[in-house]
Amino acid sequence: MNRPAKSVSLTRAAASVFAKELRVEFRSFEILTSTIIFALIVVFVFSFAFNPSAADSRRFGAGFLWIALLFASSLMLQPSFTRERTNDTLAALVLAPIDPFAIIAGKLFANFFFLVLVELVLLPAFSVLYNVSLLGIIGPLAGVMLLGTFGIATVGTVFAAIASQARMRELLLPLLLLPALVPLLIAAVGATMGLLSDSHELPLAWVAVMVCFDIMFFTAAWLFGGYLLEE
Repeated sequence: MNRPAKSVSLTRAAASVFAKELRVEFRSFEILTSTIIFALIVVFVFSFAFNPSAADSRRFGAGFLWIALLFASSLMLQPSFTRERTNDTLAALVLAPIDPFAIIAGKLFANFFFLVLVELVLLPAFSVLYNVSLLGIIGPLAGVMLLGTFGIATVGTVFAAIASQARMRELLLPLLLLPALVPLLIAAVGATMGLLSDSHELPLAWVAVMVCFDIMFFTAAWLFGGYLLEE
């Protein structure tokens, strides 16, 4: 079956998908609320189990923070495409006169936006539980968090599209996501550790790794977005 000619611009189509994702989530706040609660529980459990001192928090807090965000993101990214297959709405989107990458991009930026909202709650809780002041480093820390979050959203959205077509999709997504994000997580933890240290120094090498990671996977999603949505 031939698809209609692509008549809607990529930006407009992606914005429509993005707005649709926000409307669906903000009607119930189901995924966003459960993700925030889950992330807070992970941070609290690590704090309770290790009871870190101020020095320990500067050394290990970055790892705990990114682990909490990683676990929370795997919970949030799972429904990105699975709920579209419930009523075959994904098939309707694919048949629409838009670039297939617009669907990926709209969902990617929606997931990125939701993860940023989670971080707005998670970071203050992390600062209190681990006795780490973030006021002096909030600018560079925000940049590191945004770079890491964009990478997680990009890889997670791509693999959510792949996993949604599998039978054991709930198990497949974490198995695909975690190994692929190892380079990004190492760089994110390294950059965050530098900011939490006594010198509050931002390691630019780790930032460069995160930027390259984000560009590489976003470009791959753009090039192969159409194939990701094929049955």
